Amino acid sequence: MRIFKTLTVLACVIGSVSALAQAWPAKPVKLINPFPAGGGTDTFARPLSAQLTKQTGHQFVVENIGGAGGTIGAAQAARAAPDGYTFLIGAVHHAIAPSMYPKLAYDIEKDFVPVTLLAIMPFVIVAQPDKLPNVKTVKDLVEHTKANPAKLAFGSSGAGTSQHLAGELFKSNQGVNILHVPYKGMGPAMTDFLGGQLDVLFDGMSASAAQIRAGKARPLGLMAAKRSTQYPDIPTMAEQGFPNLEVSQWFALWAVKGTPPDVVDKMYREVVKALEDPAIKANWAAASADAGGMPPAEFGKFVRAEIERWARVAKVSGAKLDQ
Repeated sequence: MRIFKTLTVLACVIGSVSALAQAWPAKPVKLINPFPAGGGTDTFARPLSAQLTKQTGHQFVVENIGGAGGTIGAAQAARAAPDGYTFLIGAVHHAIAPSMYPKLAYDIEKDFVPVTLLAIMPFVIVAQPDKLPNVKTVKDLVEHTKANPAKLAFGSSGAGTSQHLAGELFKSNQGVNILHVPYKGMGPAMTDFLGGQLDVLFDGMSASAAQIRAGKARPLGLMAAKRSTQYPDIPTMAEQGFPNLEVSQWFALWAVKGTPPDVVDKMYREVVKALEDPAIKANWAAASADAGGMPPAEFGKFVRAEIERWARVAKVSGAKLDQ
């Protein structure tokens, strides 16, 4: 009798989880973007949320919670109810944070469930054309910086983020001194860059592409193994004699730990479907990004490898959090 009751309870639990997955979503779904509006993450979060809304008939709402290199928003997402109505749209920064923040309020591998990679693209080094009119190549930047130590500044979306680490890697690789100015996201950093408060940015193509097209940011070099099909005129670092400076930016989706597996699977399938939409493909291409879509288990292994990779970069560059 006791075994029968146990099996009955188990069947009810399984049935309720399946029913939840079948009904999901039955109300608005929150996508927490742990960076301010206007940054690289928004480039992908906003079109994706609109497409998911269209596909499911229920609202997918992006909520921006910036600060501390994306760790404040991620910590808030980790505390959300695991009911399938809160997801985290994070970035490569969350694979860097474990090496930079000794006391994180969350663990990206233990407090979240991987859903899938959304987009991946190369980093680009851009110069402020009005402030650095004669800096047109990476060699020019190195020479100008060595002649003016600690007089140039680069911005990032926060201490310990990929923009910060990319800049520190460049500095250590070339033996130059460029001041780091952390922001709460690349939106505010880009605003100051355009306004002339910053000289250089090390950033993913997603946030810089529009400014490059408008002539407001001068691309010096692509931090990738090969040239971009969207921006074939931008030479790679290796082509300019600067090897070992490849950095990629990526954005991804996680569910809160405890979210029913069937819901995670359904979200994954909806995202894969969205990534095939022509408008989404056009958005991704404009940002020189390759679409993601890898299965959850594969994405989890990808995150583990990235955490280990960025730990090595942090060690080599000697990057430290600005206090």
